[in-house]
Parts: sequence; C-alpha cells; structure tokens
Amino acid sequence: MLNEASEGHSAPKVVIVSGLSGSGKTTMMRALEDSGFFCIDNLPVPLLPKVLELANSSGGESIQRLAFVVDTRGGEFLHGADKVVEQLRAEGARVEIVFLEANDETLIRRYSETRRPHPMAEGGSVRDGIEREREMLSGLRANAGLILDTSEHTVHTLKALIKERFVTEEDAGLKVNVLSFGFKYGLPPECDLVFDVRFVPNPYFVEGLREQTGLDPEVRDFVLGQNETGGIIGILRRVGEFMLPLYQREGKSYLTVGIGCTGGRHRSVAISEAISQRWRGQGWNVEVRHRDVTK
Repeated sequence: MLNEASEGHSAPKVVIVSGLSGSGKTTMMRALEDSGFFCIDNLPVPLLPKVLELANSSGGESIQRLAFVVDTRGGEFLHGADKVVEQLRAEGARVEIVFLEANDETLIRRYSETRRPHPMAEGGSVRDGIEREREMLSGLRANAGLILDTSEHTVHTLKALIKERFVTEEDAGLKVNVLSFGFKYGLPPECDLVFDVRFVPNPYFVEGLREQTGLDPEVRDFVLGQNETGGIIGILRRVGEFMLPLYQREGKSYLTVGIGCTGGRHRSVAISEAISQRWRGQGWNVEVRHRDVTK
C-alpha cells in the first residue's frame, strides 16, 4: 500500500495530464520534467498505483512529485480511471487531474502546421477526430480539477503558466497567483476567484495616460487615487485576512485570483500590483502576472 510504503515521507504529489491531441500535453510534461517531476507518458491507468508504490518504496529515496499523461491512447483502460484516482487518494497521494483543450480551429491549425494525422481521425477529417476524442475523454474532463484552454497560448506562455501553478517548494504553503486581464480578451479559465474592477474610473480616457500602462507611475497614481479603488483594495485585503488562511487549511497549494478591467492594461494592472504587495505584507507567497498588458 502507498501509505505504508511512504511512511516517513510526505504525501506524494501526482499530476495526471489529459486532454485533446494538439492541446499542449507534451509542452506541459516537458515543463514539469524540467522542474523536477518524474514524468511518464502514456502509462496505462491500472499501472498508476504500482508506479507510485515503486516510487515510494523503502529501498530508495522517495519520489515525491510525479506526472503522467493519460489520454485516448489508453483505450479501454480509460473507463476505470476515476476508480484508480479514488484509490490513489485513499492511499494518501495528492492527485490532481489537469485537462488541456483548445477550440477546434486552433487544433486544426496546429495539425495543419505539423502535417501530422490526427490519431482519432480514422480516415476522416481532423475535425471528426477532434469530436471523437472529446467524447472519449469526457469522463476525465468532468473529473478534472483544472481545465486549461490553450487556444491563445504559445509554447512559452504555456510553460510559464505550468511552472507558475505547479512548481512550488514543498514547504512554501499556499501560493497565490494574481492575474490581471482584460474582459475584452476573455475570462482566464485558470482563475479560482475573479474580481471585476471596471467600475473604477478609466485612465484610458485621460489625456496622456492612454498609451501608458498600470505599471507606469502616472497611471498607477491615478488608479490608486480613486475612492472606488480604495474600496476594492479594502475588500481584497480582507480576502487575504479571511479566505486565504481557510484555503491553506483545506490543503490548497495554489490559488489564482483574477482582476479584470476592460482591456487589461491600466486599472487591473495597477490594482493587481497593489494587492500583491499588500498580501506579501501579510506573509503570503504571491506572484503577479499581467496577461494583456502588451495588447
């Protein structure tokens, strides 16, 4: 049993990566492997418990971070994936399922660029293969703790996102990621909490500030000088005092807080920087990222 074999060790962290062909699973696994995860691609689901047992055997140093790709190549074994995950969790492993996807147009374009046949096309079109694959993986998607739409990601931005969410020191506790964004470019699917700050007066309409961003002192001072900003920062400060300790108590290792304005260049950027600084002052491990600041 895993909890017997891992006696004296902390519970292993297991990331099960699944998703559509062309959505970035290989990129994610490379990012995890580069960051110290023990990674196996296309492992049959029934073998997962055995691999964890071997990784945590008393005969050698315990492997505490593992990642596996489970997708349509697993064939009939996919039907038992949920039971295997339940077994691993019952035995003490911290298991998270991450499902990567993208819209059909993006997947078709990626396959056109690589000139590779879609593995599920079966003589039909790439779109037929995508539809068939979505259906086969619907169960894993339904049980995923994190669903990432990679349609707008490059290899580099996806790697950065993966490292931001999964590469943390074991003793770091809860890691908070503050993400500024523009609603006009879509809601970030990775966010756990979202705050809309479009009620704050917009520096876009102030002469001399439109071409700057919330990282510039003039825009920052304008945004932080508004009464409305003081109100939302007060709310977010209380979130840090009340909610973050509760998330940590429940064992959550990371939390992504989205702060959005219209274009993601002014208000959300300045407020994200300000609240990140305040939460760090409360002792939290906080990183800030601005998704749309250059658009």
